[in-house]
Amino acid sequence: MIYRNEKLSKYNWFNLGGPARIFFKPGSETDLKNFLEEYNNQEKNIYILGAGSNTLFRDSGFDGIIIKLGKNFSYTKLLNDNKIEVGAATLDKAVSDFALENSIAGFEFLSCIPGSIGGAITMNSGCYGYDISKNFLSLNALNFRGELKSFSKDEIKFFYRGSNLPRDLIILNVTLQGESGNKVEIDNKKKMLINQKKESQPSRIKTCGSTFKNPEKQKAWEIIKSSNCSNFGVGGASISKKHSNFFLNNGKATSADIEALIEKVRNEVFKKTGINLELEIKIVGTK
Repeated sequence: MIYRNEKLSKYNWFNLGGPARIFFKPGSETDLKNFLEEYNNQEKNIYILGAGSNTLFRDSGFDGIIIKLGKNFSYTKLLNDNKIEVGAATLDKAVSDFALENSIAGFEFLSCIPGSIGGAITMNSGCYGYDISKNFLSLNALNFRGELKSFSKDEIKFFYRGSNLPRDLIILNVTLQGESGNKVEIDNKKKMLINQKKESQPSRIKTCGSTFKNPEKQKAWEIIKSSNCSNFGVGGASISKKHSNFFLNNGKATSADIEALIEKVRNEVFKKTGINLELEIKIVGTK
């Protein structure tokens, strides 16, 4: 389906952002391929949207094409030797649940990550000492010209919250590797990680998770807190009392409020520590 001037506030966890000039939700790989081939010569400004759990769309919206994969790209399929094929739009939590059902260990951490697998691979999502690169085997994708591309583990360099995958890539599905495990032990580990998250992070609020990446051997939230930024606010944007790296829309914020708060914290931290915090969330649109 192609929508014009679709409100992006419906598609991200901040519930913020103006309209997208074109919003495309493909129902199949063929649908996506045909669209890309048709629009390739007309439009270069394309953004691939996953679950919207780490994206801040600006108030002006997006003067280009937003592509969000439809429900047919969300699936899990059991392969041999504790391998799982996963559609790119599948939520991370669903992969963790599927692995548990099939007594496959190594995916427990995904229950704590509120995104989809396509985005997880692109930014090498992780938490509590785990990241998706350890499970990754291969992927299939289309580039913006509609050409099918495949990558194996050896062809991709993963690093902290990133990878060297080409920017003009739309992941279709990935193959992940786990290991045989005991269902009770897998479930216990999963519950332990979920409880750890509940104790340290806010829930059921309008936030996009960790705002800044952790500098090497340091925690962003600790730096923000020790720089006395925890009580900062701009308009309807504030910082979580539970976790200083979670920025909130209190219900009346604009995207500009969130972005201004980000810059305010970043400048104060740099002034006090010399550390230039790098964004983990993506800010999309014209300023």
